[in-house]
Amino acid sequence: MAEERRGAWFGFGFCGFGQALGSGRGRQVHSPEPLRAPGAGLDVCRVSASWSYTAFVTRERPPSGAIPTPALGACPAPSPASSPPPAGGGGQVELSGFAVGAVGGCRDAWASEELLVVLRAGPGPGAGTELQAWAPGSALRGEPLWAQTVPEAEREDGPGGDETQAGPLPLLPCARAYVSPRPPFYRPLAPTLRARRLELGAEHALLLDAAGQVFSWGGGRHGQLGHGTLEAEPEPRLLQALQGLTMAEVAAGGWHSLCVSEAGDIYIWGWNESGQLALPTKSVAEDGKTTSEASGLNEDGSEVKRVAGGEDGAPTPFIAVQPFPALLDLPLGSDAVKASCGSRHTAVVTRTGELYTWGWGKYGQLGHKDTTSLDRPCRVKYFVDKQLQFYLSAQILF
Repeated sequence: MAEERRGAWFGFGFCGFGQALGSGRGRQVHSPEPLRAPGAGLDVCRVSASWSYTAFVTRERPPSGAIPTPALGACPAPSPASSPPPAGGGGQVELSGFAVGAVGGCRDAWASEELLVVLRAGPGPGAGTELQAWAPGSALRGEPLWAQTVPEAEREDGPGGDETQAGPLPLLPCARAYVSPRPPFYRPLAPTLRARRLELGAEHALLLDAAGQVFSWGGGRHGQLGHGTLEAEPEPRLLQALQGLTMAEVAAGGWHSLCVSEAGDIYIWGWNESGQLALPTKSVAEDGKTTSEASGLNEDGSEVKRVAGGEDGAPTPFIAVQPFPALLDLPLGSDAVKASCGSRHTAVVTRTGELYTWGWGKYGQLGHKDTTSLDRPCRVKYFVDKQLQFYLSAQILF
């Protein structure tokens, strides 16, 4: 077991409902700010951020001398190690923002605008873990919309041993099903998939299996499935373009997707409307010189728009949709280790502990002290100036 150390948590972006703990309402936070935990005796160990509210999983701090390990999230802070959700009876889930409320005995939580899902300790010894789905506006009072028990036996190693240990929600601990924000809430997975992590976009899903292969399914109208078409896929389909490469991370935005290989390479695809793929996009281009527009397809199937008015008078190519995974290089040849996607923006943590963000920035969610959108990776200077680093286990949730 790795030595446990304490990190800090930071938040930035739209905070009109008070989504970040202690931040107040009606704000846009353009640069990272430390989050204030709800009470001196509590420690935030996981964060799940939706648009209008955030779910914080907390646990009681250990006695003096023992130092907890945060699982960095929502706009996480530098910490060398992340922790699993609280064991045993669990900690508390506290909501901040448009949805409020708190409930104890929780091991994990996953927030979306349609649904709040929590994993709670069962009602008695040996009762297993109970999965509960709540309406975000319920304040966690009354009865959940839906509940199901996940037996403790299903939380043990799967067919592949430790390799198949499930990641956080929406993938269930048994790694044989996941939770959807829309009915049916409980959705089984084929046992042959041996799921390790699952991410949900607005209309699609990404799954990383124990062998490092990536599967996608759902809506594909923006190329977010990565199969080279704009067609939907009703069942998980292997990304042929990534075969032979072992992936370590997957992330799903609203309509774009990303994965990070074990070697630290980034592959990204889908919708590029706000520059979230770090490819040239019309919405981020300079104003005033557009006179005409034409469109077509590249050899790789990506949709390209060419707008007259470049610096030399030649048409400037803009990429609207990238239906195949494209290799993305970070500045200085940095290797990526963690990634996360907002609806239309993207963030990556490098092996050296730096944070890069790009895409839609209207509410300051890129953390660059402004509201500019970017179609190229840009380092968040706040953490450099403060001499703070993200560590390999950092997890960013938007």
